[in-house]
Amino acid sequence: MTGAAPETAAAGNAGGMSLRFWGVRGSLAAPGPATVRYGGNTLCVELRCGPHLLILDAGTGLREFGVELSAAGLPLDADILLSHTHLDHICGLPFFAAMFDPEARIRFWAAHLAPPNGIAEALQLSWQHPLMPSMDAEFRAQLEFHDAVAGEDLSLHPGLNVATTALNHPGSATGFRVEWGGGCVCYITDTEHPADGPDRDLSRFVAGADVLIYDASYTDAEYQSRVGWGHSTWNAGVGLADAAAVGRLVLFHHDPAHDDAMMDEIGRAAARRRPGSIVAREGMRLAVGVAAVPDVGRKRHGARR
Repeated sequence: MTGAAPETAAAGNAGGMSLRFWGVRGSLAAPGPATVRYGGNTLCVELRCGPHLLILDAGTGLREFGVELSAAGLPLDADILLSHTHLDHICGLPFFAAMFDPEARIRFWAAHLAPPNGIAEALQLSWQHPLMPSMDAEFRAQLEFHDAVAGEDLSLHPGLNVATTALNHPGSATGFRVEWGGGCVCYITDTEHPADGPDRDLSRFVAGADVLIYDASYTDAEYQSRVGWGHSTWNAGVGLADAAAVGRLVLFHHDPAHDDAMMDEIGRAAARRRPGSIVAREGMRLAVGVAAVPDVGRKRHGARR
């Protein structure tokens, strides 16, 4: 497996794997002039595997993705993989246009909930009174809900392999390893690193991946007062990427207090320590094995209600 090529290459990988970032912020949406370059929407990543569309988490970034999908005029057929159901990861669903389209087919997958609770129950609670107006009667899409146990593989489509692993996060969370056509993307967000270095089990799980998307919420200095919160640092991400010999490290789940200037600083520091490491931005596209490029043509917005 190979990582992404230099930044000057064009992103495009027909039939292969490609990524687009619609929300990169963790915990809370942070719109405004101080975050306009990296974006203020919470977590949502588009992952294309040949003809298949996977959506990794469903934060506020999902709303704008839904607008673009609706403009394409084709019924949606997608699998939504949820790392867990904290609000910053699911709050975009009631504003996702495809949920109201009777021709849309949406399959939800999760592996972080202990029986007898399941992903259907958790999501339905989130979009009902008193948290939201009760939305069940409004949603017209063909919805399916699939529960698994962390460590199991998910059966989405022939030739598309999705492995899961438990992450170190309060209430539990799940990491995903997606393999398609010889490429591999690992999505590891909302996890806390061990005190003694890279997590050995996680290192084995992400080993050799072309792209590692990693929770890098804090700097090392910030982390000292946030131990036990279930998040990690960019330095720990670099250590894991090195230990697992991954291709490209993408720093993700940015703290809402980190403005564009701070994200620039983190990006420079990470690239010095591990050349090729990048900080995720809203609109950034990454073709696995090719390059990461910003989407300069798309207007950036924070979360809107």
